[in-house]
Amino acid sequence: MITVLFIFIISLLLIHEMDAIRTKEWKMFIILKDMPDETAYKVFSIAHLPLYFVAIMTLIQGNTPTNILYYIIDFFLVGHTMIHFLFRAKAGNGFNSVYSKIIIYSLGALAIAHLLLIAFI
Repeated sequence: MITVLFIFIISLLLIHEMDAIRTKEWKMFIILKDMPDETAYKVFSIAHLPLYFVAIMTLIQGNTPTNILYYIIDFFLVGHTMIHFLFRAKAGNGFNSVYSKIIIYSLGALAIAHLLLIAFI
């Protein structure tokens, strides 16, 4: 159950990041917004490599509730959701569709559910 939920969370994260490319999310970042789109896109996408690496390593290491990587990713996703909420009215924010919001807020809610499961199992 814990592993299946985590895989679903990571799958949603990947969909969110595809949506982030579509909406050119890098235009909301101080350093990236002034770069040409092609450069910013490359920096933005490569910056996600550590996150994906850790997520895949977490899956490979197994579904033990003591796996610290679960906690790191879950807390990151809760913070990520809060940042999206705080910046929902920021100029250049392309995540205003119902589709984008469902993905973002589902990530945060499911990360909290996952944290609760691994904390109490």
